[in-house]
Amino acid sequence: MSLKDWSEFGWVKPHTPRPREIADLLASADRNLGDSQVPGLSIDGRYGFAYQGILQAAAAALAASGYRAERDQHHHRILKSLRFTVGLDGDTVDRLDKYRKKRNQGVYEAVGVVSEQEVSEIVRVAKDLRVRIEDWLKDKHPDLMPE
Repeated sequence: MSLKDWSEFGWVKPHTPRPREIADLLASADRNLGDSQVPGLSIDGRYGFAYQGILQAAAAALAASGYRAERDQHHHRILKSLRFTVGLDGDTVDRLDKYRKKRNQGVYEAVGVVSEQEVSEIVRVAKDLRVRIEDWLKDKHPDLMPE
């Protein structure tokens, strides 16, 4: 399976990335990662900000690879695409998908489903992933990196 296969299935569509787009996605990821650490915000809110940071960084990697996720299962596809873009292992991608499901539960079903420990974990993973994606961009797509 590859992103080209995903395109043929209609899960992603070809996209021409621009440096400004990548810079904006990374800046948005950074903003959300910062917001995830603001004291006094709800645990659910901090978790959601960290998740959004992961999603935006992953979207930057997907865009740099020449694709955008279609609307159907948009978040799921962006996270799963990390196997093809930055080469994340299956266990890590599965963990990110669990974060997606937990975030959805907190947004659409119930309040207080996230613990302080889970917030600490997702923030740590989000920071690590953000660094990994930037390193990957510098190595594989230096022409898309902001000056």
